[in-house]
Amino acid sequence: MSIQNEINVDRRKLFKGAAVTATAAAVAAMVSAPAAAKSKQSASKLDNDFMKYKANQLEVVEQELVQPPFLPKHDQIAKGKPKVVKVRLVIEEKLIELEPGVKTWAMTFNGSVPGPMIVVHQYDYLELTLVNPKSSSMMHNIDLHSSTGALGAAGLTHVNPGEEATVRFRCTKAGVFVYHCAPGDVMIPWHVVSGMNGAMMVLPREGLTDEVGKPAAYDKAYYIGEQDFYLPKDKNGQYKKYDSPIAGFADTVEVMKSLVPTHIVFNGAKGAITGKNAMTADVGETVLFIHSQANRDTRPHLIGGHGDLVWERGSFADKPQTNLETWFVAGGSAAAAMYTFRQPGIYAYVNHNLTEAIVLGAAAHVKVEGEWDNDLMEQISGPHKI
Repeated sequence: MSIQNEINVDRRKLFKGAAVTATAAAVAAMVSAPAAAKSKQSASKLDNDFMKYKANQLEVVEQELVQPPFLPKHDQIAKGKPKVVKVRLVIEEKLIELEPGVKTWAMTFNGSVPGPMIVVHQYDYLELTLVNPKSSSMMHNIDLHSSTGALGAAGLTHVNPGEEATVRFRCTKAGVFVYHCAPGDVMIPWHVVSGMNGAMMVLPREGLTDEVGKPAAYDKAYYIGEQDFYLPKDKNGQYKKYDSPIAGFADTVEVMKSLVPTHIVFNGAKGAITGKNAMTADVGETVLFIHSQANRDTRPHLIGGHGDLVWERGSFADKPQTNLETWFVAGGSAAAAMYTFRQPGIYAYVNHNLTEAIVLGAAAHVKVEGEWDNDLMEQISGPHKI
């Protein structure tokens, strides 16, 4: 059986499972109909005001996507009616270097691991075109956790090499969400741990608010995509090299089964967001950190800082938690944390499983400029003999 036939068989398996799930969901919906009706009656005025517009009644804008850790240009507070926001994701299968001398095949959206952050406002439409160039070796698609509809648009975006597809959906939920490739069966986790995932932020139309409902604006925003990789080794303990992504498929799946990653990195490589590529801020600036992990649980921590406001499970419809030292990101989700820097210096932003941070690579830096405040921290005496 050819690779493409295997993928097509996997796709049929996925849809067979989805049909069973849909039947179960229909039964559950009938049982919970009274609750659903009550929820519908209590829909907010915003729903009534903005859901009445259809895509063909709205302004169309194109969003220029940028590589992480940066976000595309956007307004924190929506202006006027919802919009149709058009984006284009081009698939690229490429060799990337995880650390000096260690390379692996990555499957990417727009050439980066993670894929670019997409930013819209609640009730906007996202119109996404997924492009799979002829140079690709296999079929790909996209499952967007921010969307409403079976399989998150994955069933509508299967594109073979040399094809593209466009899907449009209304962004009904405010928060930060993961997107990833999901072509079917074991191909799903393999594509995800090969880097084929990213995140999307759906801002409330009125902007973010704190725990008491007051506006919470940010001066800068950064996107950190945490990625686990599973690289096969030869009998001598050296990482294997392959001529194409599919050539390493079987070996990689065997390593994946162990659930023990060989690398856990931020933004595609060890040290990718350190040194000259560190995130930056000034004392007094408020920074929004968006952190995604499409496959494993993680626990971000800003050494020397805190999560002033944390939307730990990603929902902007819920009140943020406050003053967290470390926050939790469940596998297959994204979280957002806001902090106002009060001291200068180099801050380490890490996965606080410190083995994963220091040994496997899940660490980044924030370089903060400004005046030191001795009232917040002061060295009373330097190191000296006891």
